[in-house]
Amino acid sequence: MKLSSQRAVECASTAARAAGRLMRSEKTAFKKINEQSQHDIKLELDVLCQKLIEKILLRSFPQAAVLGEEGVSGRADAASRWVVDPIDGTVNFAYGVPHACVSIALQERSEGGEFSTVAGVVYDPFVDELWSAARGGPARLNGKVIHASRRKELAESIVALGFSKTEESLNENLPVFNALVRRVRKIRMMGAAALSLVYVASGRFDAYIESGISLWDIAAGGLILECAGGEFWHRPLPGCAQYRMIANNGLLRAKLEKVARDAHKV
Repeated sequence: MKLSSQRAVECASTAARAAGRLMRSEKTAFKKINEQSQHDIKLELDVLCQKLIEKILLRSFPQAAVLGEEGVSGRADAASRWVVDPIDGTVNFAYGVPHACVSIALQERSEGGEFSTVAGVVYDPFVDELWSAARGGPARLNGKVIHASRRKELAESIVALGFSKTEESLNENLPVFNALVRRVRKIRMMGAAALSLVYVASGRFDAYIESGISLWDIAAGGLILECAGGEFWHRPLPGCAQYRMIANNGLLRAKLEKVARDAHKV
């Protein structure tokens, strides 16, 4: 059964705002860490936010599954699934940096078994900004239609870059960083993938590059970018549930790919 994309946006917005209120209430509180590594932190609040989001989503869409950073629920053969990152930018949040968000996407399964995103919401509770889109419609920020930038030159562009959490990602993107920093107006490493995507959708950034990023980080923001007229180029990496991504305004990918190729020849 196909779900209403617009109704999904409304439900996801309600869930995202509820999780955002919980994040704001815990902004200055002690953060209990469930798990940590050199480049990542998992908080108890991640789990609490996901449970809250799931409760709201499944109340309205009980037939859908939920795929989240903090676990999976529902039937594996469900025709629809929510893809949830309850706190994207957890390290920022844990350290008191108010740049983190809630990301919720709805995906529908095709007859071939592949999933595609049909609705997406990204909410930044610290500045009360909510981005949303349903496939085939415009992207919106707090209800107002938004568009990706039209900048064509790297020299005029702000490019976000992510280093993921692996040694392979660091090794791949450090040469790209060294090359890009001399070519673009500014490079930004903000620490919240979904926000970087919707910043591209809003024209605040012009592109965003990742060499290893998870689905729940990019599903909602990727759709919002496409609906804003940008390009959400992403390809799965072999052997893992990660993606290579060059999100951009639709005018810069070829130039960014050339910089990356040349950087790895040095």
